[in-house]
Amino acid sequence: MPEPVKKTVSAFTKKPKTAEVTAGNTAVFEAETEKSGIKVKWQRAGTEITESEKYVIKTEGNKHSLIINNVGKEDDVTYAVIAGSSKVKFELKVKEPEKSETVTPAEAVPAPAASGSPAPPAESSQNTEVSSAETQPEEPLDPIGLFVARPQDGEVTVGGNITFTAKVAGESLLKKPSVKWFKGKWMDLGSKVGQHLQLHDNYDRNTKVYTFEMEIIEANMTFAGGYRCEVSTKDKFDSSNFNLTVNEAPVSGDLDIRAAFRRTTEGHDDGAEFNFSSLLKKSSFLRPSNRGEGKSESQSDVDVWDILRKAPPTEYEKIAFQYGITDLRGMLKRLKRIKKEEKKSTAFLKKLDPAYQVDKGQKIKLMVEVANPDADVKWLKNGQEIQVSGSKYIFEAVGNKRILTINHCSLADDAAYECVVGDEKSFTELFVKEPPVLITHPLEDQMVMVGERVEFECEVSEEGATVKWEKDGIELTREETFKYRFKKDGKKQYLIINESTKEDSGHYTVKTNGGVSVAELIVQEKKLEVYQSIADLTVKARDQAVFKCEVSDENVKGIWLKNGKEVIPDERIKISHIGRIHKLIIEDVTPEDEADYSFIPQGFAYNLSAKLQFLEVKIDFVPREEPPKIHLDCLGQSPDTIVVVAGNKLRLDVPVSGDPTPTVIWQKVNKRNDLIRNNDDSMTASENSSDLNTDNKLLFESEGRVRVEMHEDHCVFIIEGAEKEDEGVYRVILKNPVGEDKADITVKVIDVPDPPEAPTISNIGEDCCTVQWQPPKYDGGQPVLGYILERKKKKSYRWMRLNFDLLKELTYEAKRMIEGVVYEMRIYAVNSIGMSRPSPASQPFMPIAPPSEPTHFTVEDVSDSTVSLKWRPPERIGAGGLDGYMVEYCKDGSTEWIPALPGLTERTSALIKDLVTGDKLYFRIKAVNLAGESGAATIKEPVTVQEILQRPKFWLPRHLRQTLVKKVGETINIVIPFQGKPRPKITWLKDGQTLDSKDVGIRNSSTDTILFIRKAELHHSGAYEVTLQIENMSDKVSITIQIIDKPGPPQNIKLVDVWGFNAALEWTPPQDDGNAQILGYTVQKADKKTMEWYTVFDHYRRTNCIVSDLIMGNEYFFRIFSENLCGLSETAATTKNPAYIQKTGTTYKPPCYKEHDFSEAPKFTHPLVNRSVIAGYNTTLSCAVRGIPKPKIFWFKNKMDLSGDAKYRMFSKQGVLTLEIRKPTPFDGGIYTCKAVNECGEAEIECRLDVRAPQ
Repeated sequence: MPEPVKKTVSAFTKKPKTAEVTAGNTAVFEAETEKSGIKVKWQRAGTEITESEKYVIKTEGNKHSLIINNVGKEDDVTYAVIAGSSKVKFELKVKEPEKSETVTPAEAVPAPAASGSPAPPAESSQNTEVSSAETQPEEPLDPIGLFVARPQDGEVTVGGNITFTAKVAGESLLKKPSVKWFKGKWMDLGSKVGQHLQLHDNYDRNTKVYTFEMEIIEANMTFAGGYRCEVSTKDKFDSSNFNLTVNEAPVSGDLDIRAAFRRTTEGHDDGAEFNFSSLLKKSSFLRPSNRGEGKSESQSDVDVWDILRKAPPTEYEKIAFQYGITDLRGMLKRLKRIKKEEKKSTAFLKKLDPAYQVDKGQKIKLMVEVANPDADVKWLKNGQEIQVSGSKYIFEAVGNKRILTINHCSLADDAAYECVVGDEKSFTELFVKEPPVLITHPLEDQMVMVGERVEFECEVSEEGATVKWEKDGIELTREETFKYRFKKDGKKQYLIINESTKEDSGHYTVKTNGGVSVAELIVQEKKLEVYQSIADLTVKARDQAVFKCEVSDENVKGIWLKNGKEVIPDERIKISHIGRIHKLIIEDVTPEDEADYSFIPQGFAYNLSAKLQFLEVKIDFVPREEPPKIHLDCLGQSPDTIVVVAGNKLRLDVPVSGDPTPTVIWQKVNKRNDLIRNNDDSMTASENSSDLNTDNKLLFESEGRVRVEMHEDHCVFIIEGAEKEDEGVYRVILKNPVGEDKADITVKVIDVPDPPEAPTISNIGEDCCTVQWQPPKYDGGQPVLGYILERKKKKSYRWMRLNFDLLKELTYEAKRMIEGVVYEMRIYAVNSIGMSRPSPASQPFMPIAPPSEPTHFTVEDVSDSTVSLKWRPPERIGAGGLDGYMVEYCKDGSTEWIPALPGLTERTSALIKDLVTGDKLYFRIKAVNLAGESGAATIKEPVTVQEILQRPKFWLPRHLRQTLVKKVGETINIVIPFQGKPRPKITWLKDGQTLDSKDVGIRNSSTDTILFIRKAELHHSGAYEVTLQIENMSDKVSITIQIIDKPGPPQNIKLVDVWGFNAALEWTPPQDDGNAQILGYTVQKADKKTMEWYTVFDHYRRTNCIVSDLIMGNEYFFRIFSENLCGLSETAATTKNPAYIQKTGTTYKPPCYKEHDFSEAPKFTHPLVNRSVIAGYNTTLSCAVRGIPKPKIFWFKNKMDLSGDAKYRMFSKQGVLTLEIRKPTPFDGGIYTCKAVNECGEAEIECRLDVRAPQ
């Protein structure tokens, strides 16, 4: 019997328990130690608690308490109390205060129920949540693997809901782990999300724990089975299996049949068997009373198990009804556990796999192998035979193989399939997996005015796919049809907001099972800008008057007023609206048209006014000899300025007089007075050239873009579509024989500004940046009123305006951008004429921000020249990722920070070397990414570079506390961890002698020592002692190693006697037992004719035996192998001479035997063995005795009879004697004697029992 595992002794006699306290109250945790004077430490979330107003620590003798005042939500963490090497963890759970409940202090709150107590049944629950928190009140801080809490087995009634929860520790993860849920071995449930299955996840920033949930809605019987949850990160993987049991809905009745199906042993898991025999006994109560009594008796004798075992699954319900079994599912569950031999199929050589999976649109082949190559097979789908129909199903027969190919699989092909050969069937299930729906064209950012219609559009990879719309993380449902409208058009998905409001601003997200797209909506208040107002006009009779204005919104309509009354368009008066330009055109102006005209935009409090003046041309009688005269308001040398907007028509009417009719010459002069254009209707160029400067060129144009029209009493100068080049000073000259007159008119052409240069981006943050630009090189002749800024995503084509009010400055801080998205910016310049063309786009940029500072920055170890640091990643990393960490240190009293490592490190720990012993240093660490450095995490107190003295102590593993047994040739690798600083001196001894380094390898580190033997030999057995020495302090442990080998063959085998069909053999134990106890012998026989060996006895413990059932007339050889823990001996001891079984004669002559006296004095065939055991664990002493008549057995301890002591139990079975000592103590050690007495004599045997106290 192996020695029991040693139980660790705790230093606490009373441990603090997890408590639940209402926020604002006081929590008290109490602990008691075994001895007084022991130093106790309290920890909160792994950090030692120091006494303050909030935390009060009390110690009275062996009683210790921790009082937490004014409990808050931040105190909901894990706590621990440490005494020596014992550590007890507990939790404080903080709940929100309730008005109707009385606040209960922490010490009055009962501890949570032990995990061994049975949980209430969940078969009638409609909403069940399965969480590991129900069975594990305390979550481990350092779990094995990735799970903090694994999903547990669950049970639900048909139609009910159930939730499985898995929790993953996120403290050491740089990003969110990937979690997949499976049913069975391979079916991914990610593609099955819908009406009956929902997957959820969330992250708790306080506890750094990811929670993943799988919710099953309205469960049915097909949902039962095994499930698996897999979680993976960049370099780790973990999985957890769990089961779901779905019970049928309870049926009302007078008898509660469930009482017969309770588990036979409380506290067992779901796999425990039910007591079905009690149900079968009670089945008679469920039968109708009008049935005959004889029939009931006959049915009770029927073996229902045998009937169910032989019946096909389709007959189960019928059999259950016939024999009154209501919980058919429970019986079938046990039926699966009954071992039965599977009948080998005669029709199939290879059946279908249990299940297949195929992607939607792909093809799948289902193949079986039949025993008869000529056999006909039928393929069934959901019980219906599959018929040949086009290219959908293809049936193939290749030798023994029968193949069904299903092309272009759709969701309709997700069904159960069968292959039928004669009376045998092969079943399988086919699952069609839908491919993930991808977003091929993402959403675009939009900016609209209040009241406008908003339409978000995206394109997905599959027509009619289901998508989910969210606004700022909140799902938009179809219940809000008055606000949102969802539309599908092929692969395009639309979200429509009919009348937008300011509250609709935000980030809108469209999600599929294969992608996410985010866009921003900005809703601005309506604001109208006037880019060009209407101007006063002075026109002559029958001329055209045009009033024109330009506003910022091309969708704004308006009305024209004349002296406050609306203008009604007719054949002479026309009103036009093209884009942002509104025009009022009056043809053939009459004196009645002279009035004040206004334009009023609809919906805005604007009134644009101008005056139309009618110019009357009066003709006065003058004498025939009249010098020419130009009738203008300004006739001096200073130019009269006329302003015209680029692109508009300039018409300049100049009244003239003179007799005879003067000649009119128009000139455009530059600073040198060079003639650019002229017109002369009555004189040739040669006649006028002498009157002009020699540099002037005379041009005569009556048609074209720039032209002059002559009339009887006036001349008209016209420029169609004014351009920048038309700007300048125009001179009109009148000549006739009587005299000459001239006037200068300055024409100024104004336009929109030139586009500015590309803006520059600076000060890029997490969701903002600073945009800078320079004024345009040409302002269009009018001062720049401001600027308009637009941005777009780099892969998008839609620009979104960022401001409605003109920007007066040359910088702007753009906000509300999405981190990690690449943007571009451009700028417009605006003057009184209008808006320039856009500037070139800026260089693409990405809003990113530095990460937050690293967390949990602590000093792990300190030596005379090194300091070991460790930390955890920042809580926020952002889209810029994490390039590494920068570690620096600063001497106490200095302000200079020195890099501790060359460059950045990607690890979350660092060893700083080559430090000066005795220096006091501050350490800090920063996280670095593309955006720069994070804030610094700093050690508050200086660290002294000096080795800390730590007492040496071994931590001997449990398996080394008892004898280590190894076989010859095996590798021995013993690792013993220890503690101690500075690095201790380690010494290994074997049986008091120094180890030979050539034979045994010793490897020592700062934390453990390793004994390594590449190939074990028998001489390696012995007691090994390892000593740890630091100055005058030391610690030592001993290890016993036993190397065993196969034993040698038995000795002195003899054929003692042969009679009848029997042969008697005797032998002695082997000389070499292989350094292990002989467990028994294997006896074999062989006929001399064939020499084929057959085993007669194995594991035979005695050294003599009788071989029976030998065949008469044959000769037999016998051989014997010895056996120990390593196995049978390499060779066997064989009898030299054969045993001949003589044939008997035809007549039998009974021999005359002398009556044999079988009396025998007691003799111990197996001795008692000295034992060394650990206190507190039951142990036994065993031996074997032989004697006739059966001897009477007495047990003694130190010569004291143990017969009446209840602490000891004595057993005797077929000569094997056993003394069981219950939970021995060191006082139970001593000499134990077993004495056997009968009529022929007596015998006794003794052994020593040592009881060790646990370490």
